[in-house]
Amino acid sequence: MEIREIPLAQIRRPLPRTNDPEKVQDLMRSISAVGLLEPIDVLEVEGQIYGFSGCHRFEACQRLGHQTIKCRVRRAPQSVLRMHLA
Repeated sequence: MEIREIPLAQIRRPLPRTNDPEKVQDLMRSISAVGLLEPIDVLEVEGQIYGFSGCHRFEACQRLGHQTIKCRVRRAPQSVLRMHLA
């Protein structure tokens, strides 16, 4: 696994999530003060990036106007992506 900055616009979030607005606000304050401490986990499948976790951190960074987010990238085959989508 590698850690890298990925543009938010390139991360596909195929599963709908409902975020806790208070948690997003808390994260926005924290990220503004000290930065994003914990990368989100993403899958890279055939050059495409998919995010299934870190939805509160993702939204907080979006709302703060960040262009990129720190990600822990795991390369995976289509079969792993299908398991996440099932």
